[in-house]
Amino acid sequence: MNHTVEPAWFCLRSQVRHEAGAAARLRLEGIEVFLPRIRFKRATVRGPVWVTEALFPGYLFARFDWVASQRLVRHAPGVSTIVSFGPHVPSVPAEVIAALRTTIGAQELHEISHEMIPGDAVQISGGVLHGLSAVVTQVLPARERVRVLLEFLGQQTSVEVEASAVVAQAQPRRGIL
Repeated sequence: MNHTVEPAWFCLRSQVRHEAGAAARLRLEGIEVFLPRIRFKRATVRGPVWVTEALFPGYLFARFDWVASQRLVRHAPGVSTIVSFGPHVPSVPAEVIAALRTTIGAQELHEISHEMIPGDAVQISGGVLHGLSAVVTQVLPARERVRVLLEFLGQQTSVEVEASAVVAQAQPRRGIL
């Protein structure tokens, strides 16, 4: 008996840091893929740098006909496995994918720009104070600087630093979902 199965969304586990490669290979095979990513500032010794990562590290979503394409998807370069719970392979409701797409945007990329306000927990990036945690006490927009309160040598000290030299301490994925 020949019957068609409606394509459904499935969650795939990718090889470590190979989400984009797996997505590209699946797209070449004609599989619809959704790989939500975020772009944010990360502190480095050289100062803050913009990085782009998968919203769900190690995972991506693909929409395909299970019967016709599951072998192709399972063995695509960069794909580790199709997420399952024992013998059960759950599909992801289309409404969930639609909601994620609405939140992330058409480019599958959500940029997290952090406008600092007094009270924000930050980390100083680059320079002699690199890696120190601080709290913003004042934003000085005309000078593109912020005044922060940090603990240094057992004392709380107020210092001014370039606004571009601080990054938010909060987890970048936390506010999206």
